[in-house]
Amino acid sequence: MAPAPFTKVLVANRGEIAIRVFRSLRELGIESIAVYSEADRSALHVAAADEAYLVGPGAPAESYLNQERLLEVARRAGAQAVHPGYGFLAENATFARACAAAGLVWIGPPPEAIEAMGSKVAARDRMTTAGVPVIPGTTEPVESAAEVLRLGDELGYPLAIKASAGGGGKGLKVVRSLEEASRAFDSARREGQAYFSDPAVYVERFLEDPRHVEVQVLADAHGNVIHLGERDCTIQRRHQKLVEETPSPAVDGELRARIGQIAVDAARAVGYQSAGTIEGLLDREGNYYFLEMNTRIQVEHTVTELVTGLDLVREQVLIAAGEPLWLRQEDVRLNGHAIECRINAEDPSNGFLPTPGRITSYREPSGPGVRVDSGVVAGSEVSGLYDPLMAKVVVHGVDREHARRRMLRALDEFEIGGVTTLLGFHRALLDHPCFTAGETCHGIVESELLAERAQQLSHETTVAVAADGALQERVTKVELDGRRFDVTRLVPEPPWAELARRREERAGARGGHGAGRDAVVSPMQGTVLAIEVAEGDEVEPGQVLCIVEAMKMENEVHAPREGIVSELSVAAGQPVSTGQVICVIAPRDGG
Repeated sequence: MAPAPFTKVLVANRGEIAIRVFRSLRELGIESIAVYSEADRSALHVAAADEAYLVGPGAPAESYLNQERLLEVARRAGAQAVHPGYGFLAENATFARACAAAGLVWIGPPPEAIEAMGSKVAARDRMTTAGVPVIPGTTEPVESAAEVLRLGDELGYPLAIKASAGGGGKGLKVVRSLEEASRAFDSARREGQAYFSDPAVYVERFLEDPRHVEVQVLADAHGNVIHLGERDCTIQRRHQKLVEETPSPAVDGELRARIGQIAVDAARAVGYQSAGTIEGLLDREGNYYFLEMNTRIQVEHTVTELVTGLDLVREQVLIAAGEPLWLRQEDVRLNGHAIECRINAEDPSNGFLPTPGRITSYREPSGPGVRVDSGVVAGSEVSGLYDPLMAKVVVHGVDREHARRRMLRALDEFEIGGVTTLLGFHRALLDHPCFTAGETCHGIVESELLAERAQQLSHETTVAVAADGALQERVTKVELDGRRFDVTRLVPEPPWAELARRREERAGARGGHGAGRDAVVSPMQGTVLAIEVAEGDEVEPGQVLCIVEAMKMENEVHAPREGIVSELSVAAGQPVSTGQVICVIAPRDGG
């Protein structure tokens, strides 16, 4: 067996991805070093590593983003290399250079490649030069809302305003009319500054009903670049992925070869090394457009691993150690079908708002073809400071239908108590005719799926017997020794029923918490980012009143009816709790 390329590696991340990296390091004979914030003292990744070091308070800026502290820990622990995971500093060229300056190997692409693809504006320009197709739009930063309006006239609506340094849906705003331009421009710049320390934005035409198809690449320091097929990531909320699968239902062998070559060309254009992902949009005519490159391991790398049999984190480590790729493009074989569901602490019946809290019970699924990458156990705290992703369920089947049914079985087995999760949402989605048919499913994720599945899926007569509707009485006719019996069973309600019921309950309780029907309350715990109205303003239904930020997501609070703003009780920068009164919308006639 070859000697380990490193003796110790610091993983500058937390949660499930940190644990995922630890596993590959252990198989390579490398000791793992974890870092944690004060909020993560009891986190699972702390116990999973060989060593663990505190790096600061709970706020990411003071801990997981604290470059000096991370480098100090690496030096103290005797690390030889740093793996950044995804998020936090994974695509930070400054940190990559700082690691090199400190004598540490960066397990990722060269800083120059990170910079080349980190600015989406510069990346679009570079890809155009390299002959890679891009969506029509700007190749220079957009400086004002007035410029957005001009581009709307030129390109047509809808438009997408995107943070130049953005990714993962952060700093992305869709503008469907000129009235939305100013607020969307300001919000995209604000998110760009908050998440990436760069307020620059660009504009491109927003494609309606495309598929989000990305291609996994591997590149070494010896000029070898290969692709490992595509992943379909079309099922999203707030422009962030929820379900990923490979192969894409819309990609055949010929198209796979074409977009695979586009991805290889894009990686070569920036001198890429390591695992990376070319993200693109596929329209109904089969046109593929470069969107961005993620210069890191992806959350959804797991599905590629299941169909190729490769360990992508292992490949990252070996490439960083200077080893050439051990396989060529013709060696890549895609076997079967894989699906991943992200299990977030979010409430799909309330706009997918985060639901931080303590996990009271936790049981993972298992069995043939099922994999769970998790960062939590029973007793874990899901903090409002970080991303709400708790775990990923990944399944492998001989074909798409086999994988779909296997995922449904795994989701049925998964138990998480104490926080609201997406388990029920995923069950309903995978059983929806739209998903079964391999369609894009745009429009059902946040609407039809939550309320209309009851009629589509209900084939048995059921009667709710629990006050909260959690159990149902189901009568089945059986025959035994020539005699017929009615057997009554108590079974959990189907997932869509819970979602629909909770949506109705929320609608009935809107403005509740003892605040009166005219009160507007915060739908979540977070921080008020901006107030868009003043006391005495007249508002229309749907008008934005304020913006509340939680778990790195901006959430607009809208006026439920027309009226006059009164009793405005919050200010920008103020923390709010779920159900806290923001203001009152008084009737215009005073009645």
